Amino acid sequence: MLRFAITLLAVITLSTCQKYGCLEGDTQKLKPSPEPRMQECTLYSKSSCCYADFTEQLAHSPVIKVSNSYWNRCGQLSKSCEEFTKKIECFYRCSPHAAHWIHPNDTAAIQAVPLCQSFCDDWYEACKDDSTCVHNWLTDWDWDESGENHCENKCVPYHEMYANGTDMCQSMWGESFKVSESSCLCLQMNKKDSIAIKYLLSKSSEESSSSSSSSSEEHACQNKLLKFEKLKQKKDPWKP
Repeated sequence: MLRFAITLLAVITLSTCQKYGCLEGDTQKLKPSPEPRMQECTLYSKSSCCYADFTEQLAHSPVIKVSNSYWNRCGQLSKSCEEFTKKIECFYRCSPHAAHWIHPNDTAAIQAVPLCQSFCDDWYEACKDDSTCVHNWLTDWDWDESGENHCENKCVPYHEMYANGTDMCQSMWGESFKVSESSCLCLQMNKKDSIAIKYLLSKSSEESSSSSSSSSEEHACQNKLLKFEKLKQKKDPWKP
């Protein structure tokens, strides 16, 4: 009976979290709403799961600490590496879509969010010469009584800690992210995500298991992305 009650509570909590569209983290809202005064994470300003004041922590470079987690335990991150780390932080804290990949055993966590291979490769390239002392940023820190993180092991370059972009994306945040086999049905943490999410979260995408349906969604996504790129080029023809 106790096991049933615990299971039922977990199901109710999960359903509630998915209904509201926000994770149950320490900085998230119950449901997304506009935040026009965001200083960072502006990709989600029209529908955000975080409050604008949270983004103040990310607004000034170098970023020292976000909540109780220090980013500089192995020295300040380079500007390029910091920008990618911000993108990941912004998605987790602020994206109205993050809860669609809610972890089945933790309503404050995400699991298997599909990232584009190109994003992971670019992220790795940006950070490979920076240093870190943990392989998994969620579990490998030594957390003190005040909840602040400290190194247990020596600092090494990212390119020694992670073999490549795939390894980094699928290890740094534990089970949070996976590298997608698709080049379109995946997230890049930019405006193109609005196209991918439409197909990733569609009813047909969730219910379909056939390769033909997956291929059809991939084709539709690629066509939509191509139109997006052409429209962008017309608006600003001087940008590469």
